[in-house]
Amino acid sequence: MKTIARTALIALSLTTTAFASAQGVRVEKNMSLELATQLASVTVAACSAAGYNVSATVVDHAGGVRAVMRADNAGPHTLEASRLKAFTSASAKNTTQAIMEASQKNPAAANLVHIPGYLLLGGGVPVKVGNEVIGAVGVGGAPGGHLDEQCAMAAIDKVKDQLK
Repeated sequence: MKTIARTALIALSLTTTAFASAQGVRVEKNMSLELATQLASVTVAACSAAGYNVSATVVDHAGGVRAVMRADNAGPHTLEASRLKAFTSASAKNTTQAIMEASQKNPAAANLVHIPGYLLLGGGVPVKVGNEVIGAVGVGGAPGGHLDEQCAMAAIDKVKDQLK
């Protein structure tokens, strides 16, 4: 009987320790370099096919840059715009178009424009695996944020089989 009780106590102790350790460690999905490079390339190609010279930046779930592509003849400002849109989208886990519209309609959200690193213009789109944001694509250079966003969405759609 003592052996059974001792074994049960040890098992309970190990289970409690494992549970406590698991609470302190998170497992998150993130953007691989291969996927980021593919997304940037496909985004620039989608915009180029529509006649837009853009830059595309892909960031990981924490907003760190993973890949950047700049089309021939894309303006120099498009690099920073695409990075800021990608960062904003990854950080807020939403499209920058939706964030911009919300900040325009809701006076309480108007101060979002003052967050360092945020750019509230259309063209930033989160990349998700299920409901988990693993990064974002930011596009700058098309003649309208809604067109930048369309290019990013087209690229994400082309790699959707990899987002499982």
